[in-house]
Parts: sequence; structure tokens; C-alpha cells
Amino acid sequence: MPERNLDFDRVIDRRGTESLKYDFALRRGKPEDVLPLWVADMDFKTSSYVEDAVIERTRHAIFGYTETLDEYFNAVAGWMERHHDWTVKREWLVKTPGVVFALAMGVKAYTEPGDPVLIQQPVYYPFSEVIEDNGRRIISSDLYLGDDNRYHIDFEDFERKIRENDIKLFILCNPHNPTGRVFTLEELTRLGDICVKYGVTVIADEIHNDIILEGRHTVFALVKKEFEDISIICTSPSKTFNLAGMLLSNIFIPNRDLRKKFKKQVDAAGISQLGTLGITAAKAAYEKGDEWYNAMLGYVKENVRYVREYTEKYLKGVELIKSEGTYLLWLDFRKTGISPKELDRRITYVAKLWLDSGEIFGTTGEGFQRINVAAPRTVIAECMERLKSIIE
Repeated sequence: MPERNLDFDRVIDRRGTESLKYDFALRRGKPEDVLPLWVADMDFKTSSYVEDAVIERTRHAIFGYTETLDEYFNAVAGWMERHHDWTVKREWLVKTPGVVFALAMGVKAYTEPGDPVLIQQPVYYPFSEVIEDNGRRIISSDLYLGDDNRYHIDFEDFERKIRENDIKLFILCNPHNPTGRVFTLEELTRLGDICVKYGVTVIADEIHNDIILEGRHTVFALVKKEFEDISIICTSPSKTFNLAGMLLSNIFIPNRDLRKKFKKQVDAAGISQLGTLGITAAKAAYEKGDEWYNAMLGYVKENVRYVREYTEKYLKGVELIKSEGTYLLWLDFRKTGISPKELDRRITYVAKLWLDSGEIFGTTGEGFQRINVAAPRTVIAECMERLKSIIE
């Protein structure tokens, strides 16, 4: 049966489906009629193979406790092998309801209350939340924006922050959200060597590992054998196949002791089996979703090109940061002369857009906005026209 869900231009009404993106504007303090391009899910139907697998499973109409068999691991492992040249072992896998949940479990497993945890701001805001909400302290080695319009790691600052704060846990985001960086093999090697030197455990959030616009994603644990021994690699089909609501992530922990500590926290949180349909969807996506994935990625790349060209032509004072990965773009409004507070007001109440304000990613994000371009081209075009109206 051929893949059916390849019409990414089709606008699908998601209102009234209890969609966080579309149905909760008022509850989140936004006007009800905003156009939402904030939270990181797609406005595309997932692969028809996933759709069919879930429908077939629901026809059975018994949704008892469900665990994964060999077929599930083989599907996940096959995807990692095909797309990332990474051979994973069955015993490494720990399934969780999501990557953010896994980050929280890692914070609890590898640090004590009051301990510092290192991140690289501006970064996905739940990083800060899972650190502070669990009684730990945030230490940031901020990324800096280079003359090449890309973000970079300040390695001297990174090592100094580890040394001066006795850091034992670092949360890496790669591909990086929201800056769009896909760190190179050389960058990851230097980063990992510092972590090995100081005995730092690395939780690598690689949830966007399949959304590569330019270059190549390198699994952190694959860089060196020593890195494998300090790594917790967090993956999920949620971003790749638009399955966030299925609540399933695959966490790979090669080191036995680290895995034992992590699983202890998962057990303490009361998590055992996960949802039946999440398992069904993930297995189908990884087994049969390649055609849909490749078509989706090509469409997203064209959306990125469209936003870049539109920004350069019509949005005076706005700069699109060069993006190498994710479908989340980072727009720099600082040269417009509009203050961050006024920018947020205009975007929300004048343009009637719901974007993610840069300040939630850390103080280094002030004056920026994050926009999700995994939507039909007409929706992206409407968003850009609205941005143009508040810049003019």
C-alpha cells in the first residue's frame, strides 16, 4: 500500500481536538483568534502507515497493559542504524513517556538537591524547569552568536564553569533548540573530552536528530568509546513523525550503573508500561515511515528557504539565524529598534500571532522569537505577512 499522507500543503483544522497549540490560547493568556506557530508539533498528518497501524490496533478494542516485544526494539534499532549509523543494544533501552520526563529523571538520578547542572542558553526552557523544580541550580555556559550568523560554544567558558562549580551533570541539546545548530564532530569531541576530564555525565537531548537541514547529526555517544560510557541519549519519534501526543520516547544508556540509577528514578515515579497506541505508532513509524519522513523533511526545508528569503526582502532589521536543524527558526529582532516587551505585544495583539518569545529560553534570548515552520506554506506565508505589518 503506498504512502497516502504526502499532501503537506493541505490545511487541516485542528481546533476542537483538544490541541494544545490551537485550543488553549485563552487559557495561556492569548487572544482566542491568534495564529499559533509556537509549540513544537507539526500541522501535518503523520505517515499513513502509522495511521493505519493505530486504527487497526483500536479495532481490537482491548487496551490492557502493554509491553514491547522484539519487533519494537528491532524497529527502533533499525531506524538508528539506517539514519544515524548507530548500532544500539537491547539492554541500553529505557522507554519513558517523553524526553522532558527523562531529563527530570536524569537530574534526580545523577545529582543531589542543591547541586548545579550545566546547560547552554538560550536553550529549550524545560531544561531550566526540570533543574529548578527539582531543587537544583542552573549554571549556563551561554552559546554566542558569531559573525557567521551561527551560534557557537565558548569552550573556555564551558570548562571554567565545570571546574569552578564542580559540575557533575551537563544537559546537551543537539540539534540545538532554539538556535538550530547541529554541532559538528569536532565540536562534540572537544565538548566530550572536557566532560570526560572532569567526570561529568552528559544527558544528550537528541529529539530533533532526524530534522537535519544542513550537515549531519552525530550521536554524542558514538563520537568516542569514552563518551558512550558517560551518555544518556534521549530520542523519540515525536518530532520526526508528529507523535508528541503519543507520549513515548526511547532513552539509550550504555553504562550499566547510569542505567540502573536512571531506572530507579523512573520506577520511583510510578512508571512501568507505557501507552498501547504510542508503542504501536512508534513501531509503524520506524518500520515503514521513511517515505513520509523524507517528503516531510524536503517540505520543511522549502519552508525554511521561504522564510529566509521573505525575511531578507521584507522584514527590515530582522535577521533569521542560520539554521542547520529542527523545524524551529530563531528570528533576531534586535536591530528593529523595538523593545522586547513591545515586540511581544505587537506580535500577540497586533499581528495576532502566537510565537515563543525569546526571553523564555534565557536572558540571552531577549529580542528573539522562535517560530515553528512545520506547517502548510500558506500558513507560513500568512505568518510572515503579519510580521511584516508590525515591522512597517
